[in-house]
Amino acid sequence: MSLAESDIDGRLGARIRALRAERGLTLEALAGLAYVSRAMLSRIERGESSPTAQLLNKVCGGLGVTLSELFAETESPARPLARRADQPTWRDPESHYLRRNVSPPRSGSAVDIVEIEFPPGASVAFDNDRVAGKDQHIWLIDGIIELTLDDETVRLEAGDCFFMRFGRPVRFRNPSPRPTRYAVILSRS
Repeated sequence: MSLAESDIDGRLGARIRALRAERGLTLEALAGLAYVSRAMLSRIERGESSPTAQLLNKVCGGLGVTLSELFAETESPARPLARRADQPTWRDPESHYLRRNVSPPRSGSAVDIVEIEFPPGASVAFDNDRVAGKDQHIWLIDGIIELTLDDETVRLEAGDCFFMRFGRPVRFRNPSPRPTRYAVILSRS
């Protein structure tokens, strides 16, 4: 099921509102922690805005969660199998990358697997400094991707795998004229 096909903005807003409530944060407090305006956060929570990956990353930083934790299904029962047709997807309205949550929901695993389809020439930046203590592997399945961490750029080609810890800004860029496909394996431990 595609989250885009099932009111993604409303579901994301409800999820952010629930995470904010779990942490005992007011709308204004989360807006301050996320470095976004209270008005924008309110529009997101009401499902009236289609937030970009960069904006969602800021909100995640304020909540202390990763994008994978934000997109985690909480309503469905735990199950050991996630069929491709049932894996939630989301498309970033700015870079147009497609994110697919591959891991079975609520399995209890400390690992999340996400598949990304990244369009030619696309670029997206994340400020991961406020979600420190978590790790990720970027495993390139097809195409080329350039990762820039601080001032260092690493070029990955099909089959390459790059390990990095959250805690510093990262930019993903597809310099090629073809789509790129990669897996992100995140550790929540």
